[in-house]
Amino acid sequence: MNNALKVQAIISSDPIRWRLLDIVRSMRLPDCWIGAGFVRNTVWDNLHGRTASPLSGDVDVLWFDRTRTDPSKDRQIEAALRTMDPSVEWSVKNQARMHVRNGDAPYASATDAMRYWPETATAVAVRRNDRDHCEIAAPLGLDDLFGLIVRPTHASPTTSASSTTIVFGRRDGWKLGRSCAPPRSAPNTGVQTETLPLLCIW
Repeated sequence: MNNALKVQAIISSDPIRWRLLDIVRSMRLPDCWIGAGFVRNTVWDNLHGRTASPLSGDVDVLWFDRTRTDPSKDRQIEAALRTMDPSVEWSVKNQARMHVRNGDAPYASATDAMRYWPETATAVAVRRNDRDHCEIAAPLGLDDLFGLIVRPTHASPTTSASSTTIVFGRRDGWKLGRSCAPPRSAPNTGVQTETLPLLCIW
């Protein structure tokens, strides 16, 4: 089983995360995903032979719509999500406006925006489609996620082109490697799509 299918299996078998993906799907937001620790943490728990940790911190919902970039719209969506599950700390960000805060050129999509997130293993998101299949957005790939590597993206100020050392340590009970070397592929504005059975990887 390749890594993409492993993510699909891990997420779809987690009743809490699968239910939250259904809630977000019901909002019918364009180019909408849940990402960051929502995916990373449960994959790392699985790789360590642990049951999925309870949700901690924000559940990061990203979407993309250039016509609705006022931050107040994100707050309205957060309020609507809280009515459906008030136990969750919902964090909603329209990625069509986030380039301004980050000092980047405009992003082409939610997935394109993820190329500029701080760490490669965190730049992964999922959504539940209308066929009840899990779709994955992983613009920087899944190798670092499954390799338990904490690596800065090209956009991170901690990236060092000359460093290839991986230092191992522990974080939240996970045994992880940390590397300052950049990911192999540089960010770009084009979004490439590869379709697998029951799965979509961007």
